[in-house]
Amino acid sequence: MPAVIPDRPADRARPVRRGPEPAPRAAARIAVLAAVQTALMIGLGLLITGPAHALWPLAHEDAVDEGLEGVRTSALTAVSSVASEAGNTLTVIIGTVVACLALVLIPHRRRWREALFLATGVALQALVFLLITLAVDRRRPDVERLDDSPPTSSYTSGHTGAATALYAGLAVLAFSRIRGPWRKILGGVLLLIPVLVAAARLYRGMHHPTDVLGGMLNGTLSLLIVGSAVLTRDTTPAPDDSSDTPAPAGGGQRSAAAVVVYNPLSANAATLDTVRGVLARHGHPDARLVATTADDPGYGQCVDARDQGASLVVVCGGDGTVQAAADALADSDVRLAIVPCGTGNLLARNLELPLNPEKALDSALSGTAHRLDLGRVDGDGLPATHFAAMSGAGLDAAVMDATGDRAKAVIGWFAYALAVLRKARAPRTELTLSLDGEPPLRRSARMVVVANVGTLQGGVHLVPGARPDDGRLDLLILDPHGLRDWLRALTTLARTAPRQGRGTTAPAAGPVEYFTFRRAAVEFDAPQPREIDGDPVAPGRLLRAEARPGALTVMLPNGGN
Repeated sequence: MPAVIPDRPADRARPVRRGPEPAPRAAARIAVLAAVQTALMIGLGLLITGPAHALWPLAHEDAVDEGLEGVRTSALTAVSSVASEAGNTLTVIIGTVVACLALVLIPHRRRWREALFLATGVALQALVFLLITLAVDRRRPDVERLDDSPPTSSYTSGHTGAATALYAGLAVLAFSRIRGPWRKILGGVLLLIPVLVAAARLYRGMHHPTDVLGGMLNGTLSLLIVGSAVLTRDTTPAPDDSSDTPAPAGGGQRSAAAVVVYNPLSANAATLDTVRGVLARHGHPDARLVATTADDPGYGQCVDARDQGASLVVVCGGDGTVQAAADALADSDVRLAIVPCGTGNLLARNLELPLNPEKALDSALSGTAHRLDLGRVDGDGLPATHFAAMSGAGLDAAVMDATGDRAKAVIGWFAYALAVLRKARAPRTELTLSLDGEPPLRRSARMVVVANVGTLQGGVHLVPGARPDDGRLDLLILDPHGLRDWLRALTTLARTAPRQGRGTTAPAAGPVEYFTFRRAAVEFDAPQPREIDGDPVAPGRLLRAEARPGALTVMLPNGGN
């Protein structure tokens, strides 16, 4: 049956956008989690200084301090003094103030939320540190100390905790806000500083090894807690209508051999200049640039390009932008080239495209056109829509809904990890599964995923058998009961497994179950959150899916898998 492609962007499934979490609720979240953090850190301290003190490896901590005392030299002592000062209270306060002022005073790009994240993370670490030292009384190592002993307990290392909160927080912002090769270098240097501070505090005889490890844990937890409340829910501002998109000559519509559809929140000016250069080298010097908007994430722009005779559409954005383009270009002869600029970039990763924008576009345009499958889903309150990577309901959709666009921009894929921690206790639901006209199956599930591709970030094979060129879709049902089942599920997902059969007559196979199909319908007993290629859509009780073999023409590098 031919695909029904809506004529207007308003007819297609529109992602659900959530506003920022109210300040009182965010503050309450931080307060509750900070109390848990404090209890955890104090509990670990009492364990270290009490029942576990004589156990390995804690029983050998003094030997580490004595060994470092024995290798001291004047040069190492001088270096350790500098490293230790990086975690000094005054240094951390000045660094935090300067960084926050820089974030809020950047012209046209004020980052109030990032500044709040950094300042609150450092402050929370300091508060928890003081509470720990009041509850856990631990003597400092019995070696010569190179610094004056503060009045606080040896557990935890305040220098190390403060350095972790400040410099790791800055590293998060560096990885997300700086473009080009210096991003990784600067972020790596910032992450190295807390390690150097920890080593310096050990060398100078101020702490036991578990003290500095506790400081790192305290600083890391502070960033996680503040990040979960401040960064993981946000709105995406609509781009200015006066964008730099060139207008067609003569004020009317014109056809173009190549059109670049880009998300202005993920493809910056430098990326667009690079794309223009690559297109010029491949014979498209006059490619037209069109920006997506909050109301239309790419579907309408790609339909216009198709209808105006474009032979090539280059998409610069994340999975949502790619999905919109795939939906618009399904069953057409327009070639699609993907320039990955998002957080997940699942289709690009599964197609083994380079994640560097210039290399991705150059290799694609140097390659050949391939017909790839798409999936098509619909349901109650969900118009028929194509997806390129995955669609689902339950836990994965709840995680997508809880992950804000700004959080993804600031801390990358880590934003999803924070959301998973918040939503892991989502209730299971009962469902009826129908596959290719076979008798229906009854299952319970926390999550149902329909996949055209199977690999997530980090090489996790969520649906190992899924391929975008086999004419079928794959379905995952995740239904762990208790901690043991969660561990079994994680073990299953961590290893590559062969594709499962349809299983229409087999009993449920533990917490993870796979099926393959051409047409499927999943009917839930209660409404579930739903998502399409990572974008939340309206919740509902029905998710129908159909494989669309060879529906999309994609430019892929030569020699790929």
